[in-house]
Amino acid sequence: MAKTMRAAVLTGFGKPLEIREMPIPKPGPGELLIKLETCGVCHSDLDVRSGSTAPANPAFPLVLGHEGVGRVVGHGPGTGFIAEGTRVGLPWMHDTCGHCRECLTGYESFCGEHRGHGYSVNGGFSEYALVKEAYTAVIPDAIASAAASPLLCAGVTAWGGIRKAELAPGKTAAIFGCGGLGQYGIQLAKASGATVVAIDMSPRKLEIARKLGADHTFLATDDPGAKLRDIGGADACINFAPSNRVWDAILKGIKTRGWIISIAQVPEPVQLSLEWLLFTGVRITGSSVGSRQELRDLLDIGARIGLKLDIETVPLAKANDAMDRLQRGEVDGRLVIDFSL
Repeated sequence: MAKTMRAAVLTGFGKPLEIREMPIPKPGPGELLIKLETCGVCHSDLDVRSGSTAPANPAFPLVLGHEGVGRVVGHGPGTGFIAEGTRVGLPWMHDTCGHCRECLTGYESFCGEHRGHGYSVNGGFSEYALVKEAYTAVIPDAIASAAASPLLCAGVTAWGGIRKAELAPGKTAAIFGCGGLGQYGIQLAKASGATVVAIDMSPRKLEIARKLGADHTFLATDDPGAKLRDIGGADACINFAPSNRVWDAILKGIKTRGWIISIAQVPEPVQLSLEWLLFTGVRITGSSVGSRQELRDLLDIGARIGLKLDIETVPLAKANDAMDRLQRGEVDGRLVIDFSL
């Protein structure tokens, strides 16, 4: 095996990534070394690059990326239940504390001590990476590596929100924002048997939503809250749009005792009447990524029903260009780094 690898690294917040030669890391206790085949480019990578979302004590240089797929090529002490050559994922979660209430009750993605790939430990914008054996997942043979990569963050984030919405036949789900996460949300909500309403600023993305199975599509500029009420309201309003401008439409469109689930990172506040909350019984929550079990369940769903998303592959050398395109809103689906290019 070679001793060095190519990696796209962040040397400081607000700076472009640099393509560097770095030593291939050695797996420690509980860790696997994987040779990456692909790694998705996520909006969270933009937040880390800019520093708008950052660890308390950042360590540079930092390898970004948390949607990696690769094959096991090395084992650290205390590992071995995943065999060499197995294709596994490098997801957002590197590890968690394992002993807090959240970890012990199935909400480990809310663990206050969890570490994330491409955030507090090196991630997947590199030819090799380390994952914790207990925190990875085997990728089903039915899913190609490029298609599997976005499932490790975008897909499981959408699935975590859809599960909280308690959808079923006869219920209506309103999906706000039809980018990559929202497109997964549309398909997963449809698979639950619910009626799906897709809402977005872009007519092009609404056309994609219709092809993915959305029963109704409303432009965000055309009073979608009123249109939701006209069709009986939504049992769940799930926000994948990175804006607080959806809030009025959500308040108009949500049913009594419905779920409002916030998934997109929106730092701006919204107005909420506690009296309205009292009389409607609406439930409001956030959903962050997903647990290990939710990831494994999602990969099983993806292998069985074939979740669709427009995937464009790019070489590692184009990592900055890919992130810039994502920031400009020029990507309908997801960009994935392919290390064979």
